[in-house]
Amino acid sequence: MNAPAARRQDPDRDPGLQPERTRLAWRRTTLSGTAAAVLAVKTALHGGASAPGLVACALCCVLWLAFLSIAHRRIRALSATATPAAFAPRHATAAVLCTLALAVCGAALVL
Repeated sequence: MNAPAARRQDPDRDPGLQPERTRLAWRRTTLSGTAAAVLAVKTALHGGASAPGLVACALCCVLWLAFLSIAHRRIRALSATATPAAFAPRHATAAVLCTLALAVCGAALVL
């Protein structure tokens, strides 16, 4: 009986490429979140600081730090071994929620 296609090892495949691409994707996403947080701070402070603007700005910064922590943990896990463990569903959910909440806060600051 043949092994499923996903389990077969291709001798030409470099197992280090996929974790490297994933690591780079996490870095790009973190950079995008950083840009969004910086723009949120700039928008909140433009034309004078208001209480709702400062609250939204602080929330954006907290969400960015939470996402940065999750991304850093995943990048370290990808670098630690040749075959990294699967991403925990609760961490993936937290990353998605941080990203969505950061987008909502950014949109609230613009409107």
